Amino acid sequence: MKVYLDNASTTRVDQRVLDAMLHVFTQNYALPTSEFIHTPGQVVKDLVEGSRKKIAEFIGAEANEIVFTSGGTESINLALKGIALEHSARGKHIITSTVEARPVLDSLKFLEKLGFQVEYIPVNREGFVEIEKLQEAVRKDTIIVSIQTVNDEVGTIQPLKEVIKAIRERNQETFIHTDATYALGWLPFNVKELEVDLASFTAHKIHGPKGIGALFVKSGTKLTKLIDGGYAEFGMRGGTPNVPGIVGFAKALEIISWNEIERVKELRNYLYEKIKVEIPDSVLMGPADFSKRHPANLNISFKYVEGESVVLYMDMKEISVISGSACFSRGLEPSYVIMAMGHSHEEAHGSIRFSLSKFNTEEEITYTVDVLKNVIRTLRELSPLGGN
Repeated sequence: MKVYLDNASTTRVDQRVLDAMLHVFTQNYALPTSEFIHTPGQVVKDLVEGSRKKIAEFIGAEANEIVFTSGGTESINLALKGIALEHSARGKHIITSTVEARPVLDSLKFLEKLGFQVEYIPVNREGFVEIEKLQEAVRKDTIIVSIQTVNDEVGTIQPLKEVIKAIRERNQETFIHTDATYALGWLPFNVKELEVDLASFTAHKIHGPKGIGALFVKSGTKLTKLIDGGYAEFGMRGGTPNVPGIVGFAKALEIISWNEIERVKELRNYLYEKIKVEIPDSVLMGPADFSKRHPANLNISFKYVEGESVVLYMDMKEISVISGSACFSRGLEPSYVIMAMGHSHEEAHGSIRFSLSKFNTEEEITYTVDVLKNVIRTLRELSPLGGN
């Protein structure tokens, strides 16, 4: 049995999304920038604008506030660099948290090289930003604050309304950006209710295609363009638009079912209860209150084992999960997210992320725990760390 439980990284494309995209690939393949030349271009232009409107309505925005990008990473880069470069005369102080995704952290490292000052706000053991420290950090020259909506490693849902209120009380002029790439389509998200200035999204974490994302830019907000080569997306981005991706993105949102998300949440809870009962010395990473964590996310640290070994053994049984350790990347450091939450190296190295989707079944979850139980037992018997 093949079981895919790495949906926080990417998801399987829904067949209905693929069908909508295939029609564009084969039938509506003109460029939307050709509308003044021929009819096929106008037809595609209508498809793009119709998709833009659907996505805007889903998040409570206006259509002209949605800028299509190549994905969440580009959206984040455009938001942070675009604001910083455009408004540097107002200030060069930027605030973020220690558990943001790499696109945020790496974008800010780039800006630091240009002379911007970045302040990193700590989080508690469940991954929640320390709001008092955040508020204290906001200054007159704070140009932008970027706090994620959900952490894709441990599932923590930040209390964004409280975060934003704290920032606004200190500086009304500070721009606020949120990385909502793991929130869109999983949690209620309304830009007007939150009063954010910018929000980054992607399609491939909600059963849409890769290579397409969007940035919500509040009306009147000016950004420095990062990609030159034309005047697409309200002059904010050059390049040929990914029309099949845009249509697929809108379709993925159109078919979101909150009932299906509730079923995923129940499966996640079932997985947790089985692990808790059947595998001793298992420690939950992230919020203990499951109403405050992503409905599809479960992160568990297994004592006395290395996470990468668990991943490899599980993969041999055709179960796809990911470790909180970064040992598969360029370094051998443990998860910076779990370390920032105040956990030990051992807990970080022993953590496994299970992220579910609507395509998972109870049978798959039962099989996963049966295999996991044997894997953990085997590794603990071999481990010099103890637990035998």
